[in-house]
Amino acid sequence: MDSTPSSYVGRLAPSPTGYLHLGHVRTFWLATERARRAGGRLLMRIDDLDYDRCKPIYTQGALEDLAWLGLEWETPIITQSERLSFYRQTLEQLHAAGLIFPCERSRRDVREAAGAPHEDDDEPVYPKEFRPPADAPLPPLSAVIRTNWRFRVPDGETLTFTDGHAGEQSAVAGRDFGDFLVWRKDNLPSYQLACVADDIAMGITEVVRGADLIRSTFRQLLLFRALGRPAPAYYHCDLMRDEQGRRLAKRHDSLSLRAMREQGVTPANIIRKFSATS
Repeated sequence: MDSTPSSYVGRLAPSPTGYLHLGHVRTFWLATERARRAGGRLLMRIDDLDYDRCKPIYTQGALEDLAWLGLEWETPIITQSERLSFYRQTLEQLHAAGLIFPCERSRRDVREAAGAPHEDDDEPVYPKEFRPPADAPLPPLSAVIRTNWRFRVPDGETLTFTDGHAGEQSAVAGRDFGDFLVWRKDNLPSYQLACVADDIAMGITEVVRGADLIRSTFRQLLLFRALGRPAPAYYHCDLMRDEQGRRLAKRHDSLSLRAMREQGVTPANIIRKFSATS
């Protein structure tokens, strides 16, 4: 038997904006299973940078629900809201390399100019005419940031990766996705920057998450490259859908793990359902 320690490091990253539904939990169960089969480590990170929607009660609920299901992870737990100075350092690296630019355009400006985003994506392609010229002087980062900052993508470059579940994936920068947010005008990092900075710091070797984040992966690949670090492997799970074919969301209270626990559903019942659909 090979006794060599596994180098696999996975992570669970719940966003505490509501109670976990079955779709979230299946993804976290798959992440746990993949770490277990690899003989690797599994870390926990709380993605709580959406200050308007993230609540401590949902953080506690997620940890309780996942523990009830039998999932285990290493401590300490990493909490994104406690790591803002770390993310700022990452932003400064991108600024020093001249890879970002300030953006005064509103979300509505971008949406109306670019048209509707892809169904599985919430960030429309940023119009090229909104960009400052590549040789424009780059203003310094203020101590408290009150404007959006975007990463300038390499127009026309085809990015590819092989997903562990969905197979070969490719997208063209500037066409399938555009210049994306790395820092917001409320002085908080974007999901893309915080996620990449943490995955580097945590030593993550595989990211297991939902298929709705495949397009985000291309943005994150550019950030890994810009920061001079290798990207992890990716495994994007199929999304769970309700009886009408709509993907599950936290508004589906009847399918939250909390509600199912209260109805007497057991962990074995849920895991059996996951095993049958994976």
